[in-house]
Amino acid sequence: MEFREIYCNNCKKVLGRYNMKYYSDDKIGEVIKTSHAIHVREGHEIELRRIKE
Repeated sequence: MEFREIYCNNCKKVLGRYNMKYYSDDKIGEVIKTSHAIHVREGHEIELRRIKE
């Protein structure tokens, strides 16, 4: 399975892990805007990673 992980470089923690089968790039963008907007507003660096398990 492939996952896309949202990672905050400033906090050094994973904010979420989403299955690429169900979450497209557009949906991941919406998740970042709604659920992780606080990190973006505070100027944190958000990184998207691909992970295979």
